[in-house]
Amino acid sequence: MSAPVPFGDRLQAVFAARGRLCVGIDPHSSLLAEWGQPDSAEGAREFGLRVIEAAADRVGIVKPQVAFFERHGAAGYAALERLISEARAAGLIVIADAKRGDIGSSVAAYGDAWLRPGSSLEADAMTISAYQGLGSIEQVMVAAEAVGKGLFVLAATSNPEAAAIQRAVLQQSSRAGATVAQAILLGVTGWNQGRADAGERALGSIGVVLGATTELALAGIDVESEPPRPGLPVLAPGFGHQGAEPRELRARFGSYTGGVIASESRSILAAGPDGIADAIARRADEYGAVIG
Repeated sequence: MSAPVPFGDRLQAVFAARGRLCVGIDPHSSLLAEWGQPDSAEGAREFGLRVIEAAADRVGIVKPQVAFFERHGAAGYAALERLISEARAAGLIVIADAKRGDIGSSVAAYGDAWLRPGSSLEADAMTISAYQGLGSIEQVMVAAEAVGKGLFVLAATSNPEAAAIQRAVLQQSSRAGATVAQAILLGVTGWNQGRADAGERALGSIGVVLGATTELALAGIDVESEPPRPGLPVLAPGFGHQGAEPRELRARFGSYTGGVIASESRSILAAGPDGIADAIARRADEYGAVIG
């Protein structure tokens, strides 16, 4: 059996073919009402299917927010399983926005749920928390790479209440003096650089989450530094509804621009079932004009 294609390689191919825009699938109760759908698992499923239909052939990445399906219990998870399967069958990269994190066998089980080939929830990548230390998710990083999957580790998120923790300076660590966010980013970069085939890869397979409206310099992240090799995948929520615009992408992310996935949810979903395809195409063109 041939080795799986690394996630970073697949991501780079999507960038080249379909650009950087990632469409969030976030069935808020208010959006379901605007779309004429019930606030139920069935409504979330129909909402998601319409988003996938509009996204296919216009962009290359979608990101279902797991919480909006989990709130509907077992039926919500069944809906999510259907959507992940449909999206992957349509050739879309699926990032499960699950934000899981733990230690030992527990975190390994989360990785098994979302990344194991054949799992009913099998996605291409997932968001994950490492605030118990980057070593706490090492099992998942190893397992993900073994099957061609990716991870996006929370580093500097956009929510204001996270700033105090993310900007806190480590006192006892091999990275003492670095902020929490900086230590996570440097740790992930070092992991990618430590892979045996790192020199052959344009992008690593383990990435980070950096909010597009975050003051990255205050989190200790220098976007003017030499770009890492291989490039670092960056999931960047905060475009659109939260205020960041495509034209600002290079200025905000600097040397990390090459790996940025620009994630938009409400700004696109608000176009409704009849306008979402045009909204996706328009925003994809705007990012294409900035990055190419």
